[in-house]
Amino acid sequence: MNRTIGVFDSGVGGLSVLQHIREALPEADLIYVADSGHVPYGDRTAAFIEARSMALTRFLLSQGAEAIVIACNTATAAAALPLRKQFSKIPFIGMEPAIKPAVAATKSNVVGVLATVGTLESARFAALLEKYAGSVKIVTQGCPGLVEVVERGDLRSLEARRLVERYTAPLLQAGADTFILGCTHYPFLAPLIREVVGEEISLIDTGAAVARELKRRVDTELPPRVAMGVIGSESFHTSGDVERATRITSQLWGKDVAVAALPQAYS
Repeated sequence: MNRTIGVFDSGVGGLSVLQHIREALPEADLIYVADSGHVPYGDRTAAFIEARSMALTRFLLSQGAEAIVIACNTATAAAALPLRKQFSKIPFIGMEPAIKPAVAATKSNVVGVLATVGTLESARFAALLEKYAGSVKIVTQGCPGLVEVVERGDLRSLEARRLVERYTAPLLQAGADTFILGCTHYPFLAPLIREVVGEEISLIDTGAAVARELKRRVDTELPPRVAMGVIGSESFHTSGDVERATRITSQLWGKDVAVAALPQAYS
């Protein structure tokens, strides 16, 4: 029997993390939930995000998840601690903006952060800045509208380019040579961001690091399981429109997939 890993996000952005998880744990069965019926989380209250995170976690556990990845910076900031308290026997792996590696990478001593307003205003983000920024100047930029662009699959649209140009301009003007992609949706816009800002800017996201941490915790905290060389499966669920979710998920995942409706009890 394969290991089962649950992953949830406010929408389809966490698929960027799921790709890294698949590479790190090829034998695991992956269950992904996009809470697209309530996207974006960035302008929601912490109480709302916590409630949604609890509901999505309960669904994933009902499907046999043995560990859960909170593939959303905003949900991690609002709900990671309550989730770990409520479900103390389940390993939870969250997201956080990659301040530490960005500070190590910058040569101009200026780092730009592209993120949702919810992430930038969180106590967790403030603590990261205090811990890792040091003498490096951190320039933050909230990015209303970027999550919605990815949710529509409009990765090359004129609107997407205009938003990217608007949000990256202040960071470039401040002298940032390293940009943190502080939302799991944003890696899908990385090619467009690269076109706008040029090859000299380093783009950093945390998906690979999260997958490595997940594998470490699965290997150390869960009972050992003999892998039989069977490639794991993926299943996809949404609280939003199923037809739309199937189209966008297939586009971002890179192959045709079926997306199921999240049961009403969890929606």
